[in-house]
Amino acid sequence: MVVIRLARGGAKARPFFNIVVADKRTRRDGRFIERIGFYNPIATATEESIRIAQDRLTYWRSVGAQASPTVERLIKQSAAKAA
Repeated sequence: MVVIRLARGGAKARPFFNIVVADKRTRRDGRFIERIGFYNPIATATEESIRIAQDRLTYWRSVGAQASPTVERLIKQSAAKAA
């Protein structure tokens, strides 16, 4: 099964997450198929905190990829911010 989930990056106490499409069996920060966005939880007001490529998200969902609960929340948050 293919899932859309977060992969952690950044330094200790400075988290940064890539939103990736990966096989469910791989490690959290391991191999992934495609990077479709990022989430920076400690972004300042002048920095972008969430970016998601909507066209790629739509494609992966159309072929059966399932988003994790956290990614679902971020997608809704990103859509609300754009509207």
